[in-house]
Amino acid sequence: METNVGQQGRIISGAAGGLLALLGARQRGPIGLLLAAVGGYLVYRAATGNDPVMQVTGGGAVASKPIFVEHSVVIDRPASQVYEYWRKLENLPNVMSHLESVTVLDNRRSRWVAKAPLGSHVEWEAEIVNDKPGERIGWHSLPGATVDNAGGVQFEALASGSPAMGNPEHGSTRIHVALSYRPPVGPLGAAVAKMFGEEPSQQIAEDLQKFKQSFESGSSKN
Repeated sequence: METNVGQQGRIISGAAGGLLALLGARQRGPIGLLLAAVGGYLVYRAATGNDPVMQVTGGGAVASKPIFVEHSVVIDRPASQVYEYWRKLENLPNVMSHLESVTVLDNRRSRWVAKAPLGSHVEWEAEIVNDKPGERIGWHSLPGATVDNAGGVQFEALASGSPAMGNPEHGSTRIHVALSYRPPVGPLGAAVAKMFGEEPSQQIAEDLQKFKQSFESGSSKN
């Protein structure tokens, strides 16, 4: 039998499939049957390393459409200070809740580990492709990554704020984050992730709001 699912995909499919099959067995009616069917499909995918849907559609065609999310927030700190924090890539798990760790390999390359459904994780290497101090940072995953993704952060220095900004003498910054990625197991993987509360747009908005609060209070670790 042809194998067209990577090891990481099989781990995620097995974990998700087992739980969905269990939920389906406990849930009566059409919903239970649907959960059991999806769970069985994922268990088969994990056990055999073969995805019939991918085989019919031609390999990666199932995951051909990337997910794109973006959000902005104004932080009461100067652009240079906010940029410096983000440029230290090891800090990013303090900003993005879906990340477990980022390890810097050299001036441009880094290794990322992200959380996946049911306590599993995925990892990949990325490269910085756009870096203008105090203004923007852009990166994308390197070929062969489990999660094909790209992202960018723009730091817009705002004019001196009003007293309502809380700290006008230091200025403030609007940061705009844009992320694009392909789910590790295609659209089905994205659907499973959403079932467990990982809706990307809402997640990035909440992450940035928490970052704003912690950074302005000085509790963020540098």
